[in-house]
Amino acid sequence: MKKAMLGLLLVPFVFACSPSVKRVETNLVKDVGGGWNDTDAQMVAQDMITDCLNGGWYNKYVTRNGKEPVVIVGTVVNNSMEHINTGVFVEEMQRALINSGKVEFVASSAERGEVRTERLEQDEFASEETRKAFGKEVGADFMLSGVLNSVVDKSGSKALVFYQTNLKLINIETNQIVWNGQKQIKKYVKRSKVSF
Repeated sequence: MKKAMLGLLLVPFVFACSPSVKRVETNLVKDVGGGWNDTDAQMVAQDMITDCLNGGWYNKYVTRNGKEPVVIVGTVVNNSMEHINTGVFVEEMQRALINSGKVEFVASSAERGEVRTERLEQDEFASEETRKAFGKEVGADFMLSGVLNSVVDKSGSKALVFYQTNLKLINIETNQIVWNGQKQIKKYVKRSKVSF
C-alpha cells in the first residue's frame, strides 16, 4: 500500500520534470545558449565558399587547364573553447561547393575507404557487366582545410563571444596556398538570473 501511495505521489513530479518540445522550422534563426550553432555553420560555410570561388585562383586554374578544379574538404580543427561538431560545418562546405556547380568534388578519405570496400566486394560478388573497375578514381587538385578559434570575454552574466574561422585552399601537387579566407562572428550574450 505504501508503495502504491508513493507511486501516486511521484507521478505529478515526473510529469512536471518532463521536457516541453516544440518542432520549429529548420531555417529558423534562434540562439538559445549563445554558442556556435547550426546557423553559424551554414552562414560561415556559405560566405567562405562564395569568397573562395570568386578568388583569383579559380579563373587562373580554369583558363590554364580548360576544366573545373577537383576539390576535397580536409580537416577543420576546432580550437575554440567549446565543443563544436566540425562535421556539420564540413558538410555545409561540401554542400556549398557541390551546389555552386563550379567545382568537381571527391569523397573524403573515410568515404573513399567505404567505396573501395564496396568495389572489392563487387569484384567478387557482382556480375561482370555491373562491376565497377579499379583505377578510375578522380584525384583532387585542391584541398580545403582550416581551423575554428574563439575568444570569450565574460563578466558576470554578460559575455562577448568571438569566433574566427580560417580556411585555406591548398594545391595538392605543389602545396601552394591559392586562397586564404577568414570569417568572423561576434555574439553578445546576456543571461538572466534565474531563481529556483
